[in-house]
Parts: sequence; structure tokens; C-alpha cells
Amino acid sequence: MSDDTYDERYFPTYGEALAAHAAERPDQVALRHGERTTTYREYDRHVTQIANGLASMGLSKGDRIAYFGKNTDHAVELCLGAARAGIVFIPIIWRLAPAEVEFIMQDAGAAVLFREDEFSQVTFDGRIVSMEQEFAAWRDAQSDEPVFTEVGPQDPLIQLYTSGTTGLPKGVVLSHHNGTNTRPLMKKHGIYWYAADPGDSMVFAMPYGHIAGVGSALGATLGAQELIVHREFDPALLIKDVQQYGVKWMFLVPAAIRLLLAHPDAQNADFSSVKGLTYGASPIPLDLLKEGVERLKCDFAQLYGLTETFGTVVTLSPDDHKPENVKGREHVMKSAGKPLPGTDIAILDENLKPLPANTIGEVAIRSDAVMLGYWNRPEENEKALIGDGWFRTGDAGILDDEGYLFIQDRIKDMIITGGENVYPAEVESALFGHPDISDIAIIGIPDEKWGEAVKAVIVPRDGCDLDEASVIAYAKERIAGFKCPKSVDFIEALPRNPSGKILRRELRAPYWEGQERQVG
Repeated sequence: MSDDTYDERYFPTYGEALAAHAAERPDQVALRHGERTTTYREYDRHVTQIANGLASMGLSKGDRIAYFGKNTDHAVELCLGAARAGIVFIPIIWRLAPAEVEFIMQDAGAAVLFREDEFSQVTFDGRIVSMEQEFAAWRDAQSDEPVFTEVGPQDPLIQLYTSGTTGLPKGVVLSHHNGTNTRPLMKKHGIYWYAADPGDSMVFAMPYGHIAGVGSALGATLGAQELIVHREFDPALLIKDVQQYGVKWMFLVPAAIRLLLAHPDAQNADFSSVKGLTYGASPIPLDLLKEGVERLKCDFAQLYGLTETFGTVVTLSPDDHKPENVKGREHVMKSAGKPLPGTDIAILDENLKPLPANTIGEVAIRSDAVMLGYWNRPEENEKALIGDGWFRTGDAGILDDEGYLFIQDRIKDMIITGGENVYPAEVESALFGHPDISDIAIIGIPDEKWGEAVKAVIVPRDGCDLDEASVIAYAKERIAGFKCPKSVDFIEALPRNPSGKILRRELRAPYWEGQERQVG
């Protein structure tokens, strides 16, 4: 059987995909973590043992288990073991504080917590399994007899908690089909950068509790790739593994790309094995993107999506990253790209009516990848899932005449100054090119005349003498006057949540104390 035929099949569940790979490529490496390698035959057997082990704990279809720790091959097996038993898997971002973890456990009703010893400060009333001291022995003591739980494509697979920049996190429930439906479409339409070939190696370095992390791990299993597991992003280790294992694919956020390119080992490293680098999760400065394309000499592709859409639903293709293809229309490289096959995008006004091209509004998505819903949040579901398969993202964006999607900002972060809408991301992008700015956030603060005024909060580069007047002057050369900062604060570091997103509410809070409303 050729890989082409093999790879275009639709698998209703991840357990079925893994069983097929184990039967057809049993000796191929599935997981590589440090010195430990696991073939697809071993991976499939371990997953069956885990499923039977969960059943022996008294768990059944629809129950929930949680994992709290960094990336490991055992945690990947745990997710698939739960999936085979019809049990919902909840990977929790390891950077969260104990109180936040305990809230998630309680909200989800998790029955068992699988936890790394490094995070033993997290308490739980139910059963806790130590990943280092108990997991392997517990797994290997279980039966490898087939699991007969009926699991279908619409059954819940994972439950991920949103980062909660404005309040308590919500559990996003995603089904098997939300993830497995995409790959056959990608292969059919030649979107190779989002459907790597069987046997290709892929580095998994993004946090497991994010859709970018667990989604990468699940995607590699679905596509029969070799997953090289890194506990967390380490540019030196990534460079080493590229040399040692001939890594073909990696997904990195822009901050990680910057660290990779700046690492001394990258100067003389051979990246010729790398077919492509996909990136997403936050905007990438155009200068950084151009440097990456020039130095790594591989395909670059941007991925845009949300936890609620099982990750990617829009992509900017490698062709749109090549200077010869975008000459005279370089603005395309600032877009998120075009919708994937099977995905519809609409831009809605405040009354949820579609807007014409080149008009800013809220991005709405219709796709088989859209979540089942938020766990135990009926009111939130009513707001977000608006009928006929549409999901409101909360992102502000524009669709241009060619169908490219440009994300402007979060709707809730929009600043209204003198009746004009200002999106912080646009101002931040304009200022990021300043050679003396290391990091920046734009916020709205109260203003008696204009309602809100634009303020820049800036982290200067080390050793630079930056002042308010020069920042404002730099902005005025690049964007409309009403979008420019009216004032500038300088701080040592921006507050961020465990996902790395800027906590604008913390920056705004001192200015809005005593105000009746938090907008102008």
C-alpha cells in the first residue's frame, strides 16, 4: 500500500488511527524522548494497557482525567489511552499556580490527576499518580487485551482550559472528529505543511496544555509521524536534534523563533533536513519573519486558529512567504492567510450581520473543527455558538478582496478614542520596528476629552536611552495620528499569563480605578 493511499484515509477516532499505524508500520519510531524510543507497535500496546488501567480504577466512558506536567512521551501515551477508553483527557498548563490548577480540577470533575513530582505543591482530593514513580509500572501491569468501549467521532476527546485573560478559564470540549476531519482534506488539496508525510520527524516543544502542544502530538499520531518530544522549548536542544535526527518539521511561536535564530549554535548549524517551520499563536514582526526565511531556507507557513477550533483553520502558505511571489504586495505576509478547505470565515458587525470585504469586524468561523462547546457554560455557549455551525472568535479582523484574513486584535481590547476604533495590535506592530524597543503593549486609559487615550507601555532594549517624544514621533511617521500613543510608560517587563499573552487588564487597572466603566 502506498503512503499516498494510506495517508488520505479518514480515521473516525485517534485510537483507530493508531491501531492502523501499528498494524502497517509496527517498527517505525512513533515517540522519541531523550534516550527512550517507542515504536508504533509499542505505542499501540501501551495505549491499550493505559485504557484497561483506567477502567481498572473504576473509570468509564465520559469520565475525566487530568495531566499536570511538562511534555513527555508518557503523557502523549496517556492522552491516547484515555481516548481509547472514551475518557476525556485534560492537559493543564504547567505554568499555572496551584490555585488555578485546583480550580480546573474541580470545574472539570476530574477523577484522577497524573502529575509530575516537580509540581507536587498541587493538591487534589482524588487519586494522584506520580509520572516518575508510578506511571510506567502501573501501565505495564495492565492487560493488553483489546478494549471494547465504543468510541465514536463525536465523542469528546480532550478538554482544554482557555488562558482566562479576563476572568476564570473555560473548559473547551473537543471531539475526535474536530481533529481527525482535517487531515484528508489537507492531503487532497496539497496543503503539505499541515499534513506531514508518514515517517517524517516532528519536534514537539510547545506546552502540552495548549492546543499548539497537544494538537501537535495528536497530529503526529494521526499522520504516522515520528514525534520528538522536548520537555519545553530549548533552542540548543532543538538545534542538536535537527543535526542528530534530521528533523523535518517544527512548530514554534514567534518568540521561540527569535531565540532560535539568536542562539550561538544556530550560526553554523545545518538546517537542510528541515522541510518546513510553521508558526502561530501571536503576531510575528515582519523583520523577524524575513530573517527566518532567509537563514533557515525552508518553507515557512503561518497557522491561525483557536483552542475552540482545535487549532488551525486559516493558513498563510509557503508561497506567500517567498519574496518573489509577494513582490509589490508584501502586506500579505502580515496576514493570517486564507481559510483551510472546509472552513468558512465571515466578518460580523455588532448585530452579527456579515460585513463587506475590507471592513473590520468580529471574525466568525464555520468548520467541522469547531468545538462541541464550553464545559458547563450554557450562557457562554449561547454567546459563542450562534447557529448553523458558526463560532464567534472574539477576534477583530478584516477579509480583503483576495480572501486573506488580517487579525487586528481582540474585540475586547479595542480602544475607542474620539469615536475612532483603535486596535492595539496595529499600533504595536507599527512601533515594533523601533530599534530601541524590546517589548510593547498598547492600552486605553481614561481621557476627559476623547473618552479613551492611547498609551504605550514599553520595555526598552538594554542600554538604550528611550524617551516619550521619540516614541510618539516614530509612531506618527507610520500610522494615523488618532492611533498614535498620547503618552508612554517605561517598565522592566510586561505582565503575561502562562500562555505568554500580555495581561492588559493589569496594565490598565491603575488608570481605571474609581471609574464607573472600564471603557471610555
